[in-house]
Amino acid sequence: MDRGGRAETVTDLRKPPVAGEPLLKVDGLVKHFPIKKGVLQRTVGAVQAVDGVSFDVRPGETLGVVGESGCGKSTMGRLITRLLEPTGGRVEFEGRDITHLSVGQMRPLRKDVQMIFQDPYSSLNPRHTIGTIVGAPFRLQGVTPVGGVKKAVQEMLERVGLNPEHYNRYPHEFSGGQRQRIGIARALALKPRLVVADEPVSALDVSIQAQVVNLLDDLQDELGLTYVIIAHDLSVIRHVSDRIAVMYLGKIVELADRKPLYETPMHPYTKALLSAVPVPDPKRRAARTSRILLRGDVPSPISPPSGCRFHTRCWKATTVCETTEPPLIELAPAHRVACHHPENAPDQAPADTQPLAGTPAEDQVVHQSE
Repeated sequence: MDRGGRAETVTDLRKPPVAGEPLLKVDGLVKHFPIKKGVLQRTVGAVQAVDGVSFDVRPGETLGVVGESGCGKSTMGRLITRLLEPTGGRVEFEGRDITHLSVGQMRPLRKDVQMIFQDPYSSLNPRHTIGTIVGAPFRLQGVTPVGGVKKAVQEMLERVGLNPEHYNRYPHEFSGGQRQRIGIARALALKPRLVVADEPVSALDVSIQAQVVNLLDDLQDELGLTYVIIAHDLSVIRHVSDRIAVMYLGKIVELADRKPLYETPMHPYTKALLSAVPVPDPKRRAARTSRILLRGDVPSPISPPSGCRFHTRCWKATTVCETTEPPLIELAPAHRVACHHPENAPDQAPADTQPLAGTPAEDQVVHQSE
């Protein structure tokens, strides 16, 4: 029997990743959804959901992806798991280009790349029992565990904190937190190498969120998993991530290790997000004297702003921000930022000091006595 509890007759073609090489590599990933109108359904525009995203994920680490609703993080998650076809760019898994593999070509890789969906209510078929749902990956991949599928499913249910005797129950008999555990059990049934979790706790009660986050952390240590966790809650991401990517309007604006990103954020958007995180400790709360309130809504991804996409809401925007898109460059060790006028780093455009007309200024920072 192998590590995943499969029979010896089942051939496992997976090879351990080479030390130092990324498990997942994304380069210039693009996804535009066409907008069609009229009887002839002519394309009149496109929603630029993901527009040139590049990063890599090393074996055994957790990459957190954060941003406002509509920034493209969930679309990006579906692209790297190949649930959506990319418009452009390249996705490599263990050194193999999987960008445009067909459904049939991707099927053998599904045991290595799995996704945990956001809504535990709609991601489970209400007509199937829990045993059928969690056992589906074994049947689809033709894997026969030692002791049978039922035994393997019951062991997985117990591993995620559920009663193995619930094998024959239906999804409607479980709470939201229990349903999410069922979704986790289904995703981890075949011991995948990479798991993309799309806001796995956002639909759950606050009291349950910590339990599910701790479960994911324990399973990572136990099974040697690699995570890409998508969330909008910075407090959740902080406790589970090794590195964090901040997305805004289809692009990554900052990518860094957890500690430097929280202690010395460089992009103004990241600084604004962190200023809104509640601080329960009164002693630490007193040290924070201001909160940055971003005026206006996120611009439409159908027609994003020119230059830096954040310049319409940034209090530091100048002329260069409107005309030139800042590249994502390394301004500190392992700390990449896309900004002409970053925080906690040298100004990348010191000659341009002319603020944009109509750009929010100091009234954006509201001083509060905490």
